[in-house]
Amino acid sequence: MSAAPGTLILVPVSLGESPWNTYLPEEARRAAAAVRHFVVENPKAARAQLRRMEHPLPLRELELRPLPAEGSDRELDDLLAPLFAGHDLGLMSDAGCPGVADPGARLVARAHAHGLRVHPLVGPSSILLALMASGLNGQNFAFCGYLPVAPADRNARIRQIEDESKRLSRTQIFIETPYRNERMLEALLAQCQPQTRLCLAMELNCAGETILTLTIAQWRKRRPPELSRRPALFLILAD
Repeated sequence: MSAAPGTLILVPVSLGESPWNTYLPEEARRAAAAVRHFVVENPKAARAQLRRMEHPLPLRELELRPLPAEGSDRELDDLLAPLFAGHDLGLMSDAGCPGVADPGARLVARAHAHGLRVHPLVGPSSILLALMASGLNGQNFAFCGYLPVAPADRNARIRQIEDESKRLSRTQIFIETPYRNERMLEALLAQCQPQTRLCLAMELNCAGETILTLTIAQWRKRRPPELSRRPALFLILAD
């Protein structure tokens, strides 16, 4: 008689280097600590996170398989093999919640395609934390990912998402590579309307956490915060 399939457990990880008890409930940590097989975005980062969670087994005894950036269905099914053998399988991102603005969503989709059980654990999501703290519309929002790098394309995209925000009363959330944060802020201040509200949410759940929501007109009058090399989310809501 074959074993019942295991469960794909979605394991949130810290947004920085905080101790596990500052971002994970005890029950979630125990569930993650019972898993021996993992699919991870980056094995080195995952080992650091598992060490931070105080996984009871030596790391060398855990199976950590990297998630390919653009894996085929066959490759993803191969990663799900422990589930078919009756073992639980953990999915971990480099930071925050797997499957949310994260390549792990494709593995979750394959698990559902096979009728496998998926169980999300409670943990930090930078997108939701930023939205919670922004004071912007939490009833209608969208995550836009990264905006174009080329200045002309980026400016056009900023105007587009601001127009959508005003038309739909929708909070627009996006991110940038930390070393380009300052250029993104400069572009937002140049392209957005004065009454549009902009939230900068920096280093969420970390010692340097800073969250500020002001209108574009107010941002233009003040000295900008230090943004270089700080993980940050940008949120706008046009009135």
